[in-house]
Amino acid sequence: MAAAGAGLRATARIRAVADGRGGTALPLLAGEGPLALRRTRSTGAGGAGGASVTLVGAMSAPLGGDHLAVEAELGPGARLTVGSAAATLALPGRDGAPARYGTRLVLAEGAALRWLPEPLVSVRRSDLRVHTRVELAPTARLLLREEQVLGRAGEEPGLLRSRLTVSLGGRPLLDQELACGPGAPGGWDGPAGLAGHRALGQLLVVDPRFAEHPPPAGPLGDLAAVTPLAGPAVLVTALAPDALRLRAVLDAAIRDHDW
Repeated sequence: MAAAGAGLRATARIRAVADGRGGTALPLLAGEGPLALRRTRSTGAGGAGGASVTLVGAMSAPLGGDHLAVEAELGPGARLTVGSAAATLALPGRDGAPARYGTRLVLAEGAALRWLPEPLVSVRRSDLRVHTRVELAPTARLLLREEQVLGRAGEEPGLLRSRLTVSLGGRPLLDQELACGPGAPGGWDGPAGLAGHRALGQLLVVDPRFAEHPPPAGPLGDLAAVTPLAGPAVLVTALAPDALRLRAVLDAAIRDHDW
């Protein structure tokens, strides 16, 4: 961990490998500063034999000026579930500098990752830039959930810029970016944007079986939709008035499609 001007730099690193006995070992599990990692009881990751890790916030972060990162690398055949103990709050710093939060996920052949953190909350006057990068081998499987909440109860949001880039077998699969809150391009909260909703989320599911049997495109209720991607993948996007109703929509998508 190192200071970065008025903020700090901290990185949490996970490496998961198949242990040769049908399970998954974690030879690297290292956190810094506000990013603490704990091995927890296995809850899935492709069935029996998967490992499970929880990211625990050890202090208030990210503050303006902070540079935080989480890196996870899965070797061939490794199976891992990663969650977090609580929501992440983007908080304003003293000098108005933006905070940055980067995530890099690398999956080798036959690896399976369920990336299921708790929501990110954009607090009033905060400025956070999030970038999640995913690199998948052709036979890897991924379930990635992102949830973003604009402001706490009754609070105006800060500025949130978020980007998700995914490659599969070295080729682009998905690259999307959004910006919300004061300072974002006009129209972000209009009828073609969030339309007044304060919780938005998505599920990205990458599975080789979709190459022959992709889920059908279509709506999920009034404020969510399933979109097959140009590859063995599907993207679910959803809006909701609050975090609880957003989670209910995304959980129902996972349950109903057996993801």
